[in-house]
Amino acid sequence: MHHHIAERHDILDADGHLYVFAYGSLIWRPGFVHAAAHPALLRGFHRRFCLWSHRYRGTPERPGLVLGLDRGGACRGLAFRVAATEAAEVLAYLDDRELPDGAEQVYFRRMLPLRLLDSGRMVRAAAYVANRGCRLYVGRLPPDRAAAAIAAGHGQMGPNRDYLLNTLRHLNQMGVRDAGLDRIAALLPAE
Repeated sequence: MHHHIAERHDILDADGHLYVFAYGSLIWRPGFVHAAAHPALLRGFHRRFCLWSHRYRGTPERPGLVLGLDRGGACRGLAFRVAATEAAEVLAYLDDRELPDGAEQVYFRRMLPLRLLDSGRMVRAAAYVANRGCRLYVGRLPPDRAAAAIAAGHGQMGPNRDYLLNTLRHLNQMGVRDAGLDRIAALLPAE
């Protein structure tokens, strides 16, 4: 179902490229070939630890937390530019990564307008938005509860704590402050 060429005009921007918005682990582990990465601003959504993770960053017994885009506010991240020839393959890879078959649908892929901050251009980008209707959606967790879950979480992709600290480090390198993530990181118990 990923590979209809018919949908290509829906996923490519006017310039013939696919843009993918990265706001969490995709920033530091995209896993796909891209032509460029632009600092970008998405309005109408913000980055938040709003999804339980039973697999990648936790287990069903000790769920970790992963980031999603949740409604409201704005989010600074990266827009990866992908050549048209790679677009279908990259989206298939991302869908497999973000929407694992047979598992809970925790994200919806949406095409959303965002601003490239280096040029000021508006483009349409694929973004993975939290599915508020799924049972892993947690909404607004108090920072101390989020920190406790992240401190304890460990899944297939390693410690939940590394996921938070890697994301923060890369945001800082980009000059992006995320007060919500900073607050949770400050509450992590010392290792």
